Amino acid sequence: MLNALTIDLEDWYHPELVRHRLPTSRRKDSETLTDRKRGETSGEWKPQIERCTLPLLDLLRERGIKATFFVVGEIAQHHPRLIAAIVAEGHELACHGMSHRPLWQMTPDELRSELQEFAVTMSTVVPGVKVTGFRAPTFSLDNRTGWALGILSEFGYRYDSSVFPVRTPVYGITNCPLAPYRPSSEDVSTIDERGTLVEFPMSVWTLAGLRVPVCGGFYLRALPFRFVKFSLRQINQSRPFTIYVHPWETCPETPRLALPLPSRFVTYYNIGTMMHRLVELLDAFSFAPMRTVLEEMGQLTG
Repeated sequence: MLNALTIDLEDWYHPELVRHRLPTSRRKDSETLTDRKRGETSGEWKPQIERCTLPLLDLLRERGIKATFFVVGEIAQHHPRLIAAIVAEGHELACHGMSHRPLWQMTPDELRSELQEFAVTMSTVVPGVKVTGFRAPTFSLDNRTGWALGILSEFGYRYDSSVFPVRTPVYGITNCPLAPYRPSSEDVSTIDERGTLVEFPMSVWTLAGLRVPVCGGFYLRALPFRFVKFSLRQINQSRPFTIYVHPWETCPETPRLALPLPSRFVTYYNIGTMMHRLVELLDAFSFAPMRTVLEEMGQLTG
């Protein structure tokens, strides 16, 4: 069974628990200083996002696997060659917002503005590439922000992958379907057969009525890996799953801020093992871009 492999292409300062700790005005200075120090020792200068992403591209090429890259528009603006390289490798591009602001911090008009800026950016960086998938930063699609579904349809998006079907302290919504479905904008946890967008929710395994996230990110780093693989095999008995990885969490050189202990644990725990775990998953399961998986399921037609 084909499963959806997704890469959330964001930089080390974009995560929700980090971005408020590093003002936008300091991001460039911090990145430049970090790169300069490493360049002095390695003799080679690459932006942090490239140092984290290029090894992922190499890994996927070696195994002949294609993925969906949910791109933050700021990354495309500042690193167009990286986006062009991703397209040249045959991967799918999708949208992860322009600024990585969660939907609950935006108005409908602000989302429209971000989607328009994203469209202009991509048409400049990779002309002719059509983006049809969206993932809200911080999985911020819930019943507070269901209005976003209609706006995504306005901009020609055909599928979304923003629903986290278990409540966490930061995001998530309960009682959602676990397999891809068409959500209602009035209650994103319910199915609307007339809905224009297909939702591919984050993958969880149900154990004794408890939903356990095993879809990537912190959960993939922190949970016992044998449990993760077992859970994914159980999911595959009835439906495809999706996993997500951030380039910054596969790179031991990722800059780290002095976050409060809980935030530091969630953001940085086990970064040194993430690439190894990803390699094992690529060897154990079959993967393809999210759009391909949805097409094979008959969820996307025409």
